[in-house]
Amino acid sequence: DVQLQASGGGLVQAGGFLRLSCAAPGFSFDDYAVGWFRQAPGKAREGVACMRDYGGGTYYAEFVKGRFTISSDNAKTTVYLQMNMLKPEDTAVYYCAAVHLTYGTTCPSGNKNLEIWGQGTEVTVSS
Repeated sequence: DVQLQASGGGLVQAGGFLRLSCAAPGFSFDDYAVGWFRQAPGKAREGVACMRDYGGGTYYAEFVKGRFTISSDNAKTTVYLQMNMLKPEDTAVYYCAAVHLTYGTTCPSGNKNLEIWGQGTEVTVSS
């Protein structure tokens, strides 16, 4: 089974930036919608950003609009989340997930029967 690996997390000061990466050996995001989620301690998981293949657009949660950008490399083997102007409230474990476009969903939604998930990466933003 494919497991996505999120990486690039770390400790950063408020106002700083990080770039997260999402990939799996031998896996291509061709024909997938890919999303980033996060879960802070004691809180529910929430969607952060999503992108769909073939120019299907990008989507962002209101609380990251203008600060975070989701993108992929030309080979569609890695999806990135560029996080700028980080705030302490962005502190969380960040996960990526992918769902094949044939399922007809706009973005991954947490349905692990259909979606590919993996290990997260921890982001800590100090004030």
